[in-house]
Amino acid sequence: MDIVCRSGIQVTGEGARTVHDDIIVEDHVRLFLNGECLAALVASPDRLDDLAAGFVVCEGLADTVSSVNVSGKDVYVTAPLGRDVRLEMESSGGYRVLGEPRKVTSSITVTAETIRAVTAAIESDTWRRTGGVHCSVLFCDGKLVTRACDVGRHNTVDKVVGYATLRGIDRSTCILGCTGRQPAGMVAKAANAGIPIVISRAASTDRGILTAEQAGLTLVCFSRGERFTIYTHPERVPDILAAVKKAQP
Repeated sequence: MDIVCRSGIQVTGEGARTVHDDIIVEDHVRLFLNGECLAALVASPDRLDDLAAGFVVCEGLADTVSSVNVSGKDVYVTAPLGRDVRLEMESSGGYRVLGEPRKVTSSITVTAETIRAVTAAIESDTWRRTGGVHCSVLFCDGKLVTRACDVGRHNTVDKVVGYATLRGIDRSTCILGCTGRQPAGMVAKAANAGIPIVISRAASTDRGILTAEQAGLTLVCFSRGERFTIYTHPERVPDILAAVKKAQP
């Protein structure tokens, strides 16, 4: 992804000095759907085909994408629409399509060991270099399929989902790992994509948990090291559910 070097004055308890830091590039991208301008996104200007395809799927506009063409910072998507397009701006600056997310029906399960493996894969070299990006990963059949970094946490989800969509990967067999918070809009993205399990290093919100519960999605948050919290549908983590039942008096 695009990174530039910028100078600054670093101040510490021992004094001040000039430093040269790697800084992530922030840009604007226009997304067109079936010939109409759908949204202007603030994003890192890489993997724009994945970003656009994933946005369409994650917002529940279509299950599949027919084509994606990138022209500079404009991305043109054609897709068979499954619902009316009505966007609203979220507090984080991202967009979401109004309406209830789709129900997740996948019956896949995951172990505590896999949850920790997904969490470990979230950290990226780009984050270590810049400290200025979010990251998402997609695991299928226990293997890392793709990792995406971006200035926006919503965009990272769109990029990994778009990658899977454009390559015909069955999203119902996948697990999504994220660095970012999981409010309702983020959870809805995974649900609309048909992804049954979301693992985040960060927190959720009350509406995020409610959305996951109603959509049939397993939401795991605060996943760091050995620790994690399962908020919804723990039946997809049978070893943990069995341990909890065993510990009950």
